[in-house]
Amino acid sequence: MTTKRRSQADRDAMTVEIGYALLSAFFLGAVVFAAVAGPSAVWHLPRAVEKSLVVAGGVIGGVLAVIRVIHVLWHHGNRQP
Repeated sequence: MTTKRRSQADRDAMTVEIGYALLSAFFLGAVVFAAVAGPSAVWHLPRAVEKSLVVAGGVIGGVLAVIRVIHVLWHHGNRQP
């Protein structure tokens, strides 16, 4: 098994890509959460509906954020020679 040492530029590029993946995932998760759970903050809905919207927004936003991180890092890994 052969290991190849990475250059400083490769390590810096990966650090930037991880930061981008995390920030874009956070933004996506926040927007999705706000879109799903937002109506519970605007309208007076039954307590069960409000709670289910908040939980659904959190779950959907979290899942999409994880998928976004995986997607960005997967594509970055495929671009490397």
